[in-house]
Amino acid sequence: MAPLTPPPRIRLSRLRDIGWSVWDPIGLLPAGENWNDPDNLCFADEYDNYLISAAGQLRRGIAVAEVADYLVGIEAEDMALGETPGCRERALAVVAAINADPQLWTLPEGQDVAV
Repeated sequence: MAPLTPPPRIRLSRLRDIGWSVWDPIGLLPAGENWNDPDNLCFADEYDNYLISAAGQLRRGIAVAEVADYLVGIEAEDMALGETPGCRERALAVVAAINADPQLWTLPEGQDVAV
């Protein structure tokens, strides 16, 4: 029996770039700043679990609309912000950005990308 191939790993910094530039539903990041600026590192991981879940869902083939619904639910219900204007558009933009990033996932050394 062949050994199991480890799953690809997510590049958290790239996922954070997407989350902070496109989503940031509670508006933590001051305008013109980056999540990895020294003053912002204390909250840099605020959305990690949600974004990792969304990226994983997409990788497993969950429909774009369903993943966007997940992010809308996080913002509207879990964060208790309600479905604010632009909420669904931001969620769809996050999903599109995750899907469009060819370098979001890394593969173990020696493993080729399946096409």
